Amino acid sequence: MQSESISYSFIVPVYNRPNEILELLQSMTLLSDKDFEVVIVEDGSTEKSDEVVAQFQDQLHISYYYKENSGPGDSRNYGMRVAKGNYFLILDSDCILPTNYMVEVRKSLEAEYVDCFGGVDTAMDSFTDIQKAINFAMTSFLTTGGVRGGSEKLGKFQPRSFNMGISKRAFEASNGFSEIHPGEDPDLSIRLWKLGFETKLLKSVAVFHKRRIDWDKYKLQVSKFGMVRPILNKWYPEYAKITYFFPAVFLVGFVFATILALLCCPIFIGLYGIYFLLCFVLSSISNKSIYIGALSVWAVVIQFYGYGTGFIKSFIQIQLLNKDPRVVFPKLFFSKK
Repeated sequence: MQSESISYSFIVPVYNRPNEILELLQSMTLLSDKDFEVVIVEDGSTEKSDEVVAQFQDQLHISYYYKENSGPGDSRNYGMRVAKGNYFLILDSDCILPTNYMVEVRKSLEAEYVDCFGGVDTAMDSFTDIQKAINFAMTSFLTTGGVRGGSEKLGKFQPRSFNMGISKRAFEASNGFSEIHPGEDPDLSIRLWKLGFETKLLKSVAVFHKRRIDWDKYKLQVSKFGMVRPILNKWYPEYAKITYFFPAVFLVGFVFATILALLCCPIFIGLYGIYFLLCFVLSSISNKSIYIGALSVWAVVIQFYGYGTGFIKSFIQIQLLNKDPRVVFPKLFFSKK
């Protein structure tokens, strides 16, 4: 596909987040390139966004659809089926776009076309301290979230649907996202690779990812991330990586290091202390705040604990005991409508 023939459609699923959609659409009106369509898919919300979307009918080429709740993956598929463009830009509702977003997308695809790309995410100065701390944990090269910040350089890149582009032909060939959630993003990437499509990281295509979650929701989120990885490893063993085990190894190692420190040997727990100190220093410098640096350490602790425990639990059930993931973890799967 030549870049000149690409017509873009933003696909945004939303669930009970009218305020988020308001901020996202406001940012779209400020884009320097406005040659695109916007498709909002309401996923069975009780707090609808229809009135918010109506405010932008004169400013954006926008459409709104309401459907029964069937999860974000199926809602994205719904949006891509009704969209008029031939290249879909998929966003989470809690994202805000910088003014050059479309310019960077076009420039990148003109330089080297790819049927599926993933962009990066970052924080705005106006975000809360907790949001900035979680952003550090989710994007820093020091953490498991490094892939979201663009640090995954080995092997093929797996785009994330908070900031993703996929061509219509790739969507039609793959049938889009599956019912697993979270985990629908890497699942789609792997199926695209098997079909012969390529994926790519576009570091210049960034969004501000607000992540309106508290500590408990964050822990649940990263725990689910850990649970889905052994499932994907079971489905696609040829794409499993040793790095996927690191958070669980980190967690188990911390437990043993603590025991050794209590008995006689504090050196290993000291290494963990150095690691957390590095996280504190790096976040404090990048966020220009010692307080956010301290919060970031807590965010990293939650990330490793949540992901690690979720991974271990899933690994035992799925890969060692060979149980059906849909039976063992039914909350990780949406039924399609």
